[in-house]
Amino acid sequence: MRRLFPSSVPPAVPTAPVDPEAPISRPETASPAGPSGSDDRQWTLEEIAEAYAYPAGASKEPWLRGNMVASLDGAAHHQGRSQPLSSDPDMRIFGVLRALADAVVVGAETVRKEGYRPARAREAFAARRAAAGQPPAPAIAVVSASLDLDFSLPLFTEPLTPTLLITGAAAPADRQAAAREAGAVVVHAGEGAAVDPARVPALLAEHGHTRLLTEGGPRLLGRFAAAGVLDELCLTVSPRIAGGDASRVTDGPGLETPLEYRLHSVLEEGGFLFTCYRRSGAAPGAR
Repeated sequence: MRRLFPSSVPPAVPTAPVDPEAPISRPETASPAGPSGSDDRQWTLEEIAEAYAYPAGASKEPWLRGNMVASLDGAAHHQGRSQPLSSDPDMRIFGVLRALADAVVVGAETVRKEGYRPARAREAFAARRAAAGQPPAPAIAVVSASLDLDFSLPLFTEPLTPTLLITGAAAPADRQAAAREAGAVVVHAGEGAAVDPARVPALLAEHGHTRLLTEGGPRLLGRFAAAGVLDELCLTVSPRIAGGDASRVTDGPGLETPLEYRLHSVLEEGGFLFTCYRRSGAAPGAR
């Protein structure tokens, strides 16, 4: 893995006068290096964790990070699943992002399509999570208005950290009761049946979850972005073309003005680009 941005290697500068008649050529520069100076090697989980550390203050105020993969032609999935666009390095980063989070926020459709299970405890991150005051594994927080979910699944009955179900206060009462009976914590983020995405980060913070990660799907991510609460997007650009009519990584309401994000970092391995963008002006507690 290589760090492409920000680079720790300054650009080369000419040491001799430039001949205006000489052919134009690009100056040679050293390759951007990884965090410990080695170029193009497999980073340790600890190094990846340092590269994706939440900003200072995220332990007290909510910070919502998105993680998605997209093909070169903009598809967020292939035949309904993201796995065909992924790779081993992408899955390593996926696992690290989960291990850093207090809660993983996901839409009900993604739970059904991807076969979500409870997040597991990972020995490699046990000390880091304990030092941060986190439980052994992040909670999964499922956003659903209809509550059309199978509450007998391990996601609800066997999590290390109780699964949260984010819905509206007017969602079907029998389904809310079934969720609670299965062991889920039901959280209301709206007076009607629908969920107000703008309220989700603060409500999760009330339950002790401030370092937030959403893995989509595209509709949920689009709604978070449109609501102005998506602080960061970790987007993997896959060197694959998917074709078809798959949605983009966001599939929400149109915006009157495009939202501005700034590039925070870029890593590369095996042709995959691992980009990270942060919303301009975003900071924990700035909402």
